[in-house]
Amino acid sequence: MIAEKIIGNLSELSTSAEVDTVELDWFEAEKKRIRKTTVGGRDIGIAIDENLKDGDIIYLDDKLCVAVKLISCPLIKINVHTMPEMGRLCFEIGNRHLSLKISDDSVLIPRDEPTEKHLKDLGFDCEEIIGKFDDFIVCKAHGQAHSHSHRHCEHRHEHSH
Repeated sequence: MIAEKIIGNLSELSTSAEVDTVELDWFEAEKKRIRKTTVGGRDIGIAIDENLKDGDIIYLDDKLCVAVKLISCPLIKINVHTMPEMGRLCFEIGNRHLSLKISDDSVLIPRDEPTEKHLKDLGFDCEEIIGKFDDFIVCKAHGQAHSHSHRHCEHRHEHSH
């Protein structure tokens, strides 16, 4: 089966159909084309130009509903106390081209030990948590024909149905 659009979300839509899930890591949720196997053993191709979030329904008929389940992963939560600290932190994260999720008083990034050590060495208040990494800003580096690269960041936000 091929999923080509987000039909709704399990949090908003009830169905009498059997619900099967396709489990995605956070970095798979931003891919435009991916092939997976559902928990129920069904092959599914996903060709959706939007960032998928937990509970998104990507296939629905009278008998079957296939929804996305984002897998929880290790994250670094960096607690931020001032705007200058937030700016300095986002500069450091941007230099590493990491995807991030910003709230009023913290920033979440996927956990990796060297980054966590670096941020702690710089004096940031970091803690390890397990959670679903969604509604994040994607930062990608891309090369140009000249001698330096530019960073492209785009916000991957939740969409309403």
